Amino acid sequence: MSFVFRLIGLFIKTDDNLVLFVSFMGMGFNDSPKNIYDYMKSHAEYSKYHCVWAFEHQKRYPDLESVKIDSFKYFRTALRAKYWISNTNIERGLKFKKKNQIYLNTWHGVALKHIGNDCPGRKDYNFDSVDYLVVSGDHDEKVWKSAFNADENTFLRCGMPRNEELWLANEDRRKELRSKLGLPLEKKIILYAPTWRDSTDGGKNYEIKPPINFDIWNKELGSDYIVLFRAHHQTTKIIGVKFDEFVRDFSDYPAVNDLMIAADILITDYSAIAFDFSVLCKPIFIYAYDYDTYLANRGTYFDIDDYYPNKSCRSEEELLNRILNCDIKIESNNTSAFRDKFIKYGIGATKACVEACFGGNN
Repeated sequence: MSFVFRLIGLFIKTDDNLVLFVSFMGMGFNDSPKNIYDYMKSHAEYSKYHCVWAFEHQKRYPDLESVKIDSFKYFRTALRAKYWISNTNIERGLKFKKKNQIYLNTWHGVALKHIGNDCPGRKDYNFDSVDYLVVSGDHDEKVWKSAFNADENTFLRCGMPRNEELWLANEDRRKELRSKLGLPLEKKIILYAPTWRDSTDGGKNYEIKPPINFDIWNKELGSDYIVLFRAHHQTTKIIGVKFDEFVRDFSDYPAVNDLMIAADILITDYSAIAFDFSVLCKPIFIYAYDYDTYLANRGTYFDIDDYYPNKSCRSEEELLNRILNCDIKIESNNTSAFRDKFIKYGIGATKACVEACFGGNN
């Protein structure tokens, strides 16, 4: 099929003003591609560009011009578009990019877990068609080379556009978002955002059942805290959690940055959200109840207990004790050191990506 599409591409003229956007394999209008799109729409010098999104479910975005991902029209649009912008992939496992097309890949997170060619049995990732690949720091550069067979000359050292908002966040923005989210200013906010767990039924469901008794949490923390529960987008079902005024479900809320800015503390496990949240230099606690089995099955680039702001908690009791005895200043400094190790770039990321693709003078 790669050969077929390359052949078809010979007869399809490239449109120098057409831009194709894809986020999370067509699952949403979000992440860094959206930041780039919004920037282009808000700057008159890019008004000549015709932007098309690829979606799995087009009806969810009636106000956007779009194509259904993996349809023939999608591949035809990809062959016509001068510019490709994605945080995952455009070619869908095929190879048909023309030499005169420009491909920007922002990727979608700093990697803790093995990805791409670093996963057992995978050697098929090859980003040799990518013209610009966003990196946030030295760790990204090392991983992109091994996991994606990426060329160092393609690295765009600017950070992910989606995180620029976090670098610019301030107290006024935090208060504004708390009001928008219906969260009381007098209470502290815990954002609990676990990553997804492997399917146990051949991929039909990706359920998560964290060993948590939120009644105990409410008894210990309820007078001072509210918990925002944010399931990973790949999670299909949350088991054993009853949502109420203390534990609120924000899994479907579209803008995770809003939740991070509003929060005082992050609890996660092996999710890349720890790296994003570190930009805010607020306390991070790791609840790794399945540490041994999860990491043995997935594999990681480093031991989280060696680099994360805190040693991981293996029990609910340990986690609650950490929160109750949290020294905000010390924990914030721990997070700052963690951020500085993995994330070097941030402010100006969106503009850097746009100018790399389209030039600064349009």
